[in-house]
Amino acid sequence: MHPILFRIPLPGWKLPYFGEVHSIPIYSYGVMLGLSLVVGWYLTLYLADRDGLPKETMANCYVVTAIAAIIGSRLLYVLTNLNEFDSAGDFFAFRRGGLVAYGGFLGGYLGSWLYLKRYKIKLMPWADVAVPSLASGLLITRIGCYLFGCDFGRRLDVTAPGWLQKLGTFPHWPQGTLEHGEGSPAFVHHVQKFGLSIDSTTSYAVHPTQLYESLVGLALLGLLLYQRKHQKFRGQVFMLFAFGYGFLRFLIEMFRDDAERGLYGPHLTADVLIPGALAVFALGYTFAFAKSVENVTMRRLTQIISFIPAIAGYLALRPASYVNSEIVQLSTSQWVGVLTAAGVSIGFALFWKVAEAHPEEAMTIELEGFYAIEKEREAKAAAKAEGKDEPKASKARDDDDEDQDEGDEDEEEKKPKAKGRKQEAKADSVDASFDDDKKKVDEEKDDLDKDKDKDKKKDG
Repeated sequence: MHPILFRIPLPGWKLPYFGEVHSIPIYSYGVMLGLSLVVGWYLTLYLADRDGLPKETMANCYVVTAIAAIIGSRLLYVLTNLNEFDSAGDFFAFRRGGLVAYGGFLGGYLGSWLYLKRYKIKLMPWADVAVPSLASGLLITRIGCYLFGCDFGRRLDVTAPGWLQKLGTFPHWPQGTLEHGEGSPAFVHHVQKFGLSIDSTTSYAVHPTQLYESLVGLALLGLLLYQRKHQKFRGQVFMLFAFGYGFLRFLIEMFRDDAERGLYGPHLTADVLIPGALAVFALGYTFAFAKSVENVTMRRLTQIISFIPAIAGYLALRPASYVNSEIVQLSTSQWVGVLTAAGVSIGFALFWKVAEAHPEEAMTIELEGFYAIEKEREAKAAAKAEGKDEPKASKARDDDDEDQDEGDEDEEEKKPKAKGRKQEAKADSVDASFDDDKKKVDEEKDDLDKDKDKDKKKDG
């Protein structure tokens, strides 16, 4: 296993807090975590675009979700392993691992909900396009866990296949490989608990549960992409992931042996607690998720098969005498898996019933509220842009006002002249009228004189 993939050489720089640094180690877990985020980014945005979700908003939501997921996964790890943290600075020491997948799922779910609520986008359409990236994240990040050696499983039986024993053997790192410890977590655990010699070169062979969960991620990724083609309602893909991962993670936890998981809840005999929890999964599948199997015969068969793990668990864990019964507790991840599986089973049954009655409405995304917000935002942006140009507009208006004032002054100056011309024209008009009247009077006088001369000639 390789906790450090390679080192970047430096010329012995002296840095605050770190001292003299000759190289920068590139940790395998960090590389795989970063790779999972990049793959998840492209996968999520591709699916979001195909479903008609606003791509830019979904891109921002992915960033918020990823940050919230990392914080949530770290918080859950800290809460279940308080003894490993001596100071607040240890919270940010991600290079040593220390992330709990379920904490990431819960943190990402909360971050998505808060972000999408602001834009009035429903959570389920986003969850459907985001959970495939969670499956791909499991596939990639658990390889990082394997390279580091954390999240290891119980010791294998000597009869286990040789290839499996080889995969499950973790090395004793050279001293100074990491700041804490002289070997992989599995090696240190075996030295402390099983008396393994400190001079040994490897740990005992254990179940490589990291690879088990990586395969779970691959299987879930294929199942979710298949389910998208037969989706009946928004949220169906998300609920399938929550149920499927809860069940498979519960089984894997039974093979885990690291002390980082945390154990909680009632102390019960193994033959009661484990089969009882598995029965919850079987009931959830029977009354909810089995509805998605269209073939009736196949549906009934899978419903019967779903109870086999609970029955097999009881038979395997049933003690010969209850005096020697093993008292156990469930881990944090097992509790989260059982509770989320029960919750999404109820949700699946309710959503499926609505989808049967209103199939078209069950697949709608409803982005009216989002577009209303975007329209309002564009209007505010336009108003703000106009506000920035206001000084220029005001200046232009002032120039127009000055021109108008100057024009008014010119008009005032022109008015007397126009008035004078009008009065002159009026006077000319009066004079012309007076001349016409005078001429008319003279013509009438001449006519009268002519008539008088005619009368005199007649008398003479």
